[in-house]
Amino acid sequence: MTYVVTDACIACKYTDCVEVCPVDCFYEGENFLAIKPEECIDCGVCEPECPVEAIKPDTEDPDGKWTELNAKYAEAWPNITRAKPALPEADAMAEVENKLETHFSEKPGEGD
Repeated sequence: MTYVVTDACIACKYTDCVEVCPVDCFYEGENFLAIKPEECIDCGVCEPECPVEAIKPDTEDPDGKWTELNAKYAEAWPNITRAKPALPEADAMAEVENKLETHFSEKPGEGD
């Protein structure tokens, strides 16, 4: 099992999860975080830290869409190991659903 970042993170990008990860398996996009499945040790400490509940075990990703998306972008984006401020519109975007189709950016973030 691994953990994956899901739709709720898009356009919010809270980084509370990054700060507690013991193996630094988070990667930063412009408006989303991704977990590299090969690096995740399945400890689960990141899951309760996410204020929008965007982190889920891959067992809750039955079609593998989020697992695949996390793996793809974790390869392309820079590593992030320190918390940063959430995006300015994070609170307003937290309740928006189906953001993958309308708000997801493939652009990399800054990383550390």
